[in-house]
Amino acid sequence: MNSYNGKYDDIINLPYRKSTKHPHMSLEARSAQFAPYAALTGYEDVIEETSRLTSDRKEIDENIKTMLDMKLQIIYEKISTKPVVTFTYFVPDTKKDGGTYVTVTGKVKKIDEYKQIIVLEDGREIPILDIVDITGEIFK
Repeated sequence: MNSYNGKYDDIINLPYRKSTKHPHMSLEARSAQFAPYAALTGYEDVIEETSRLTSDRKEIDENIKTMLDMKLQIIYEKISTKPVVTFTYFVPDTKKDGGTYVTVTGKVKKIDEYKQIIVLEDGREIPILDIVDITGEIFK
């Protein structure tokens, strides 16, 4: 027995009639009716942000700190020549714990001891306390 209980027996076998007033709907338009509904707006962004990886800040030992201080002193002494130096430093993430290590190379314009930053000629500012490595030709 059918589940409709004979309710539509009078119309079930009638031939299909195409409308003369409305154009035929394309398959793309028909399928759009059944597209998933995004009830949780922004949910995909939250999932993507959560899955984004960050690194923990590494503690550097006293020997490395001493070496970095010596290299900063060399840069300070040769600042008038605008030495080309490569810095690796930690950039804290603004949205969650951790951050990333960034390596940049540029001409050093000045060392701002008050703000504790190194300013490169292109305007980038590098926080001195976040530096983990300094390399360049001036150290050879």
